[in-house]
Amino acid sequence: MQEQPIPDRLKISPFLVFYLIMSMQIGIGVLSYQRVIAKDAGYDAWISILFAGGCIHVILWMIYKIAETVDGDFVTAHKYLTGNLIGKTISSIFIGYFFLYVLAITRTFIEVIQVWMFPELSTFWFSLGFMILCTYIIFGGFRTVVGIALFGLLLPAYLLLTFGWAIEFSNFYNLLPIWDHSVMELLNGSYNMSLTFIGFEIILFIYPFIKEPKKSKKWAHLAVLTTTLIYTILAVITFAYYSEDLLAKQIWPTLTMWKIVEMPFVERFEYIGIANWNLIMLPNVCIAIWISSRLIKRIFNIRQKIGVFFVVSAFLLVINFINTREKISMVNDFFGKIGFGFTFIYIPLLFVAIMIAKSVKKKVKKK
Repeated sequence: MQEQPIPDRLKISPFLVFYLIMSMQIGIGVLSYQRVIAKDAGYDAWISILFAGGCIHVILWMIYKIAETVDGDFVTAHKYLTGNLIGKTISSIFIGYFFLYVLAITRTFIEVIQVWMFPELSTFWFSLGFMILCTYIIFGGFRTVVGIALFGLLLPAYLLLTFGWAIEFSNFYNLLPIWDHSVMELLNGSYNMSLTFIGFEIILFIYPFIKEPKKSKKWAHLAVLTTTLIYTILAVITFAYYSEDLLAKQIWPTLTMWKIVEMPFVERFEYIGIANWNLIMLPNVCIAIWISSRLIKRIFNIRQKIGVFFVVSAFLLVINFINTREKISMVNDFFGKIGFGFTFIYIPLLFVAIMIAKSVKKKVKKK
């Protein structure tokens, strides 16, 4: 059956891909990634960030090549390789992937609120309110979701300036000597950035919704470059601010750095930072739910709004069982491994398979 083309009125301009990718990559991981990557790579971990960022540019090039070859999205790519039935079956697995993404980042953010602000906050009632808001946004269509991604990135952007307070108390000699760790330790640091860097792979799922998608390539690569530089600079400031022993004890080093921010009109700036992070998290969750529901529509031929209700209902049911720090860490670790496997292993394998299939189909046509 011929797939229906996406009307131009539902598509987004190429430059908006910049905000989509950045809003997906900048999420809950910003609050704690420094401690995680420093476990293996120490204070050389900023090199690990740059290496991981470089690898992502290669994966992003592969993603665009896949989408251009099949002239469609992730489901189209699988159907191109294995046919309609098997292709849809494989693609259906990734409904769970984005569901797990929503679960991991939302539950982690709720934990931050419970630890730093409201210890008695109900996980379920906060989740319900947040999901109602997300559902309302998603029902506005893909362009509305992209608009939220734009505002969710630009409005809290001032928070980057607040890390300047930490520079006054930083000792950049902490970073010396440079390259004091083995290549394997640096690679482990890059691996531990997986959960933080995940998000750029959405291009495989939204490609048909981009006007003149080839023009969006430069914006996608610019987004990854910008995110990589932000993470690197923030890591360097963090490493200069904390000693290695002290950083190892900080669960959320970014939040702790906000404790020293002093302003005439606010005493506890970390409260403002966490409140603003709610806006940063919103597009993360909306985009992931939209992709899950879009996959449900593409694979099972069910209306996307029904798919949204299904994903949200499943989320509200499952999140109640993730009620301890150990379970939250387990979900994050599990999703980090799956995310790494999908982005750095599965996508390159899919790219190779698509290129081989393209070559074979060309030879068959010539015959």
